Amino acid sequence: MPPTPTPWPAWFEELVAGSRSAQAAELSRFTPPPGHLRRSAVLLLFAGPSGPDPSGGPDVLLTERSATLRSHAGQVAFPGGAIDVTDAGPSAAALREAQEETGLDPRGVEVAGHLPDLFLPVSDFAVTPVLAWWRRPSPVGVVDRGEVARVVRVPVAELLDPANRFRAVHPSGFTGPAFRAQGLFVWGFTAGLLDRVFHLSGWERPWDSGRLEDVPLLPDPPRDRSASA
Repeated sequence: MPPTPTPWPAWFEELVAGSRSAQAAELSRFTPPPGHLRRSAVLLLFAGPSGPDPSGGPDVLLTERSATLRSHAGQVAFPGGAIDVTDAGPSAAALREAQEETGLDPRGVEVAGHLPDLFLPVSDFAVTPVLAWWRRPSPVGVVDRGEVARVVRVPVAELLDPANRFRAVHPSGFTGPAFRAQGLFVWGFTAGLLDRVFHLSGWERPWDSGRLEDVPLLPDPPRDRSASA
């Protein structure tokens, strides 16, 4: 008989319990149109100790997208991407993308479940967040610099620190929760989902939602002067 899996640590049980009954409207203002066909999945991968205190060491895996990408360039994101026809579902897609982007060994990951599908109007994707525990962490890093600039295991305690929390303001008019951690400026979809998951899990600490910071913008790419010569 196969060995009985080790129970999830208490802090991860809090994450699972907080998200199990979450409705899409509790996680985002945007929900996918019925039957939307452009589907993707992201991996909310948490690793950490077996103790009950979430400030004692859990971390979450984040990536910083390459500045040369055509969409969401330079932004911090969860590993993930489009669901292929060959994927068995959102979990398989999220794990495959994480392996391609970070070198993650999916054999050390235990999927706890899916959060409700959310919508990314900018890219027109219905996104399934996949919540997982990194039971046996493996080495991770940048696999393709054309897609990913950094791969970071960000301590949850750093994200929960009120000194690292504020609301990001984008020239488009977007304003939403944001974090500074490990040299990353986390905003947009990723920050909004972390904000809601932390709130629903009971981990959130009071922070100043009136503190505003502008989203750092990437410089415009250099013009090809030869084309206009």
